[in-house]
Amino acid sequence: MSQAERDNVHRAKLNLETSQIAWKELQRYFASGVVRQVSDDLDLVDVAFQISENNVQQIAAWLEQQKLQLVSDEQARQWWEEDALLWAVVVSPWVLVQARVLH
Repeated sequence: MSQAERDNVHRAKLNLETSQIAWKELQRYFASGVVRQVSDDLDLVDVAFQISENNVQQIAAWLEQQKLQLVSDEQARQWWEEDALLWAVVVSPWVLVQARVLH
């Protein structure tokens, strides 16, 4: 199997592990400081893939551009009040969340 094929299988696996979840169910992870919000203009599965592949340069760029960041207390409160459903995927050490609809 080529590297491209392995990458495609890995992305497909991450896509299958991605689902919608109520923000209220993520509170313990938020309290532990492991929830990261992914900007709406990024693909959640791609971000999970890059983290799982330890692409340090890309991750650092997203952190610097604030496209991957801790969920603020204000945002957490808003999602709680809205009883928001978010897209989420676990990629160690983080739980990645995104509020937009995936395509």
